[in-house]
Amino acid sequence: MGKSKKNKDSKSDAVPDSEAGLETRELKRKAYEEELAGLHVELVQLQEWVRREKKKICIVFEGRDGAGKGGVIKALTERVSPRTFRVVALPAPTEREKSQMYIQRYMPHLPAASEVVIFDRSWYNRAGVERVMGFCTEKEVEVFFANAPSVERAMVDSGIILLKYWLEVSEEEQTRRLESRINDGRKLWKLTEMDLKSYSRWHDYTRARDEMFLKTRDGTVERTKFVIPRALRMCREIVSCCQRKWLLSSLLRVM
Repeated sequence: MGKSKKNKDSKSDAVPDSEAGLETRELKRKAYEEELAGLHVELVQLQEWVRREKKKICIVFEGRDGAGKGGVIKALTERVSPRTFRVVALPAPTEREKSQMYIQRYMPHLPAASEVVIFDRSWYNRAGVERVMGFCTEKEVEVFFANAPSVERAMVDSGIILLKYWLEVSEEEQTRRLESRINDGRKLWKLTEMDLKSYSRWHDYTRARDEMFLKTRDGTVERTKFVIPRALRMCREIVSCCQRKWLLSSLLRVM
């Protein structure tokens, strides 16, 4: 009886699992927000460096649907000036744009002095969604593979700091996120007919991604990353990369 009573008392004193889980999530959220706030300070400092030194930074985000590009971009931009940090997310090309040189419609959006431009998808659409969904020919893809490194080299030669990132997500997590968009009326705007069509082409996208990495690799580009996205990790990565540029320019000025 005594043992039974002790177990009963212990159970009554214990924190319910639901409350314990909630407390853990709140602590994790608090730690996340504190670290993100620190990174936002560093991003503001980066912004001032870009303005002061008239730097040009171009950040390209590619990845599967549901990989978290929007969340990463929001974390990067929510505390900086839209006059310095500009997000470019182009719609499907018009008939006129389809008749142009492929990369032409992206060129007007490249950064000028004192600007950071973030591409939410980019010219790499040709090697990804356009190829997988049949919106271009294999000949057009091969032309893109042949030309992309040279175009990016010209960007870098003009003084642009070019950072390219592929954001990855597992097949299971992609399914969960797409179902969340379907079931949550607040997220329906994120769901497109193309998302649903692309969902069934997982392995086609994997093959396209791997060939894209292989054929567009170029040593002049500052950084090409294959990453599983987390907003903090991406903010930290971009700040770290640009801080090295910042330090190098300071050392050269002293010398």
